[in-house]
Amino acid sequence: MKARRHAGAAVEDVSDAIARRCRRLVTQRALFAAGVAMVPVPGLDWLTDVGVLVKLLPEINRAFGLSPEQIEMLAPDRKLVVYKTLSAGSGMLVGRMVTRELVMQALKVVGVRLTTQQAAKYVPIAGQAVSAMLTFGALKYVCEQHIRQCQAVSRQLALPAPDIPFAERVDG
Repeated sequence: MKARRHAGAAVEDVSDAIARRCRRLVTQRALFAAGVAMVPVPGLDWLTDVGVLVKLLPEINRAFGLSPEQIEMLAPDRKLVVYKTLSAGSGMLVGRMVTRELVMQALKVVGVRLTTQQAAKYVPIAGQAVSAMLTFGALKYVCEQHIRQCQAVSRQLALPAPDIPFAERVDG
């Protein structure tokens, strides 16, 4: 039992380290997008946000070993864990090919914030700063949710696969 607990702690440490690296990358990309949001060109910030997420979300998946290609290489029992988790969480982008359409769905979660950002952009200087802050916050939020989902799936994969059904373990 002690060895299992130690192995679980090691998996959590690795998962936390990957999450920290991903959060740093997210912050860098969100700062870039925030800088673009300050440019008073309508629609440029949306294009940048979508472009950043289309590239960033698959990078996060890969960092956790959860890109579609990496999932296909897993043992069948591990694939089953991933697919069950993905089917339970309808909004998850873990293990999926990230397309512009999926990114637009993810951005709908922060849609009000981004609509406000578009309106704020037309107020000179202060509005552009508000627009940049809202862009930064929206990207950080979407990516943080994705990182947490990836961590949850990767931690589930680290659990030992059960050899016998749960009912048999309880009875025996």
